[in-house]
Amino acid sequence: MVKLKHKRQIINMKSFLHKSLTVAIASGILVTSLTVNAGNPERSGQAGASQLLINPYARSAGWGGANNARSRGIESQYTNVAGLAFTKRTELMFMRSAWLVGTGININTFGVSQRVGETGAIGLGIMSINAGKIERTTEDQPEGGLGTFTPRFTNIALSYAKGFSDNIYGGITVRVISEGIDNVKAQGVSLDAGVQYHTGKYDQYHLGVSLKNVGPKMQYKGDGLSLQGTFTNAYGYEYEQTINSRSASFDLPSLLNIGGAYDIYLTKDSTGKAKTHRVTVAANYTSNSFTKDNVLVGLEYAWKDMLMIRGGMYTEKGIFQGEGSRTTAFTGPSCGATVEIPFGEKKSTFGIDYSYRFTNPFGGVHSFGARINL
Repeated sequence: MVKLKHKRQIINMKSFLHKSLTVAIASGILVTSLTVNAGNPERSGQAGASQLLINPYARSAGWGGANNARSRGIESQYTNVAGLAFTKRTELMFMRSAWLVGTGININTFGVSQRVGETGAIGLGIMSINAGKIERTTEDQPEGGLGTFTPRFTNIALSYAKGFSDNIYGGITVRVISEGIDNVKAQGVSLDAGVQYHTGKYDQYHLGVSLKNVGPKMQYKGDGLSLQGTFTNAYGYEYEQTINSRSASFDLPSLLNIGGAYDIYLTKDSTGKAKTHRVTVAANYTSNSFTKDNVLVGLEYAWKDMLMIRGGMYTEKGIFQGEGSRTTAFTGPSCGATVEIPFGEKKSTFGIDYSYRFTNPFGGVHSFGARINL
């Protein structure tokens, strides 16, 4: 009896420590987020590096990005980096998105994650946006004829995540940001941090908090900001001079995600759950520093974790009141699917992901790609 009572005390103490640590981490992230400004739609458009708000991953995009609390693998670099800790061995992924079909913008994303030790994982993600060719014009030749230029945006993210217990997972991402054209560029660094808490008799309850895009201001620099002109001095002599203009610095689009998810197992085995049929309901609240706050909801059905079908809804204030009130091209709904085929003795898998997000104007966003779990 004494030993049994002692074991119960240890279990209760562990449960208390897990919950206390989760609350402490979440509170710390929340307090930190308040220092980078709370959601304020009146400041919309005042931040830069808006490519940090683009979700290039088909799985999470398929259900509206609502899976902040249940994201897994290298894809967690965008939603909640804590999910990177669920990398089993090695994961490789390539994604391509046709962004706002009709604009000619394409997004290529490559990611790799590797298990490190018993509970840790590291990940590397590269996202590159090609905005297509734009006609080069000047004040003297506004009709063009001077060739073209191509704006490019590149984000390189390095992440580390770790499981601190059977319930608590945390991670951090350092991201290098680069954007510009051939003669004007801006570079910067941002930091993401996240925590996930999974509990319940069958680990069916999921909670997640993540803070994204925190970093110093960025500023454009380069020869493209220089102006060469002819001037006349006080004695009437003309001379040429180059004037260097300085661009204003801009903030990063910092945000805070708070989400939850619940797994419903339609069939159960001796353990109380089975992978045959699963339905997951997820929701996420996003507090943006420079635009309207968002509420994301999603639903996913999985058959043996081999076939997954999902749908989601992105909402913000005024999104259903027409173009005059909507501040985004997204109209709300999204959908997607995944086919994952196991192979090999080590239970490796090969998966194909696809998602579609509805927009107005333009023809929506198609995201598709492949991943290998070795």
